[in-house]
Formats: sequence, C-alpha cells, structure tokens
Amino acid sequence: MIDFFIPSAMAADAGGSGGGIPGLDLFIIVAFAAVFYFIVWRPQSKRAKEHRELVAGLSKGDEIVTNGGLIGKIVKVEEQYLVFEVADNVQLKLQKGAVATALPKGTIKSI
Repeated sequence: MIDFFIPSAMAADAGGSGGGIPGLDLFIIVAFAAVFYFIVWRPQSKRAKEHRELVAGLSKGDEIVTNGGLIGKIVKVEEQYLVFEVADNVQLKLQKGAVATALPKGTIKSI
C-alpha cells in the first residue's frame, strides 16, 4: 500500500519557486502578527491593567458589583480578600479578583 504513494511523491515537481513575489511570506507573517497584537493582545492587556488598578484602589465604603452579579458595600479590605455587605447584617467574604466594577457612591440606595 505504501508503494502506491511513494512513486507519485517522487514524481512531483521539485523545481524552484514559481516566480512568487520575494518577501511575500515574511510580509504575511508580520501582518498576521500585527493584526493579532492590535485585535487580541493589546485590548486584553489594557483590560487586565484597568482591572488591577480597580482592585488595588478598593477601600472601605466603596460600592461594588461582583462577577456573579452581587451588589454590596465594602466593610473590610484584606490583602487577598474583602468583606462586603449585601444586606443588613449579611456580610460575604470575596476574593478581590472577583470584583467586576466599582459603583458610584449612593448607587445601592437608588436601586
């Protein structure tokens, strides 16, 4: 069975390039890398930087929304975690990275 494929592979034209544009392959690779950088890498790193700044700036009294959709007011900030109050006498402990966004002060009362 293998002998069936080998002769056709040997008979294939092994000549040089067929007059293609020199450097086109390199241009395509560079263009692909540039598109990947501007469409994928750069926006993602910008969002990650904004989230790191948001998490670093959290303090007691800030109103937040978690990735799970919970809304609450920060009661205590620790190194890796924070405690926030979702209702009267209902406090939850949450990892800082799970904070989706910070709300303007007074938003919870207006909801």
